[in-house]
Amino acid sequence: MWLRDSARQLQSYLPLLTPSPSSDSLASLFRGTVNTQARNVLSAGYCNSFRPPPESGIISDEEGGDKDVVRPEYDRAGVFECKWEVDSLASFLELSRDYYFSTHDIEFFARQGNWTGAVRRVVEVGRGMQRGTTYGADGRVLGSGYSFARMTTRSTETLANDGAGSPVASGTGLVRSAFRPSDDATTYQFLVPGNMMFCVALAGAAVIAEDLGEQELAGEMRAFSREVREGIEKFGVVEVVGEDGVSKEKVYAYEVDGFGGVVLGDDANLPSLLSAPVMGYVAGSDPVYQATRRRILSRRNPYYADGEVVRGVGSPHTGPGKVWPMSLVMQIMTSEDDEEIRGALKQILGSTDGLGLIHESIDGWDSTKWTREWFSWANGLFGAMIVDLAKRKEGLLRESFQ
Repeated sequence: MWLRDSARQLQSYLPLLTPSPSSDSLASLFRGTVNTQARNVLSAGYCNSFRPPPESGIISDEEGGDKDVVRPEYDRAGVFECKWEVDSLASFLELSRDYYFSTHDIEFFARQGNWTGAVRRVVEVGRGMQRGTTYGADGRVLGSGYSFARMTTRSTETLANDGAGSPVASGTGLVRSAFRPSDDATTYQFLVPGNMMFCVALAGAAVIAEDLGEQELAGEMRAFSREVREGIEKFGVVEVVGEDGVSKEKVYAYEVDGFGGVVLGDDANLPSLLSAPVMGYVAGSDPVYQATRRRILSRRNPYYADGEVVRGVGSPHTGPGKVWPMSLVMQIMTSEDDEEIRGALKQILGSTDGLGLIHESIDGWDSTKWTREWFSWANGLFGAMIVDLAKRKEGLLRESFQ
């Protein structure tokens, strides 16, 4: 179970979530997932993917990351893979917040013995990856709190510098992330959309901590959130040449290192820069976000595929020229333009290769070439998009897109 993916799949059901003590209810499914994630975070706070719990009776014999060389060490019997991704911990906080804000079920968190401890672990790991920079005050190289090395033929499946990753500057306020939400290695470890999500999730889950009477913990979470936001706005906003090739504009970078190293563009996997308003980090009308969005949805984004069949954002995970329908869903959810929404909807519905379900990625020039015939994350997100359109653009849903 990936912390991120399991949380994302449940988000589609948020509009239907109501308080219920029944073990057969949707609320119980949320509680069970929060509980399982809390246990996982406590057992291996740097890891992203876990095997089924022993009481499930499900036998997991896939190799996963058994041969990876990772520090700190972790329980290999319970972990499938241990890639440090800041959005994994953010997903646990976000799922907790979503359940609480929908049900106000503070009793669950009060009796759930692992939750507060897991949140403390999130803060501990996050602080370690915020303050654990490459060089000390005297210029000496510091040991990294996390390292990952794998024997592989793909450069995105392991980290440089003997598993420590690329160097990062001190004093940015940002949290390092060794891997992206695609599970690909970061180029520069300050992953801006991951920090955006972590910032928002910390502040949201702080409400639960406060309502539990954990005032000190809530205060620490809010202070941490503010530091991350300040770091994003100071180091994650960069000036670039505009679309006309002459003027300058400010945009959010995808990754930075605090030394001046910048990765521009975006990846379809969430959290993405495109999804910043949906995750609650910034208003969709914000000028920096709008400039970023225009850049992302154009050939100025290295992983934007401007195909004849489908056009959208892809990912290094599947290579250039492949559009992830997930990015088209997010394009719709961040647009107020009816024509843009219609166009994206037509592309999504017209590129399933007759299977009727949403793929992970599609060749921009040939919809018969795709990966994963049923990508549950994207299908769940599509459902959330329909609910969103029903609120904002009900008239569009009455039109035919066949």
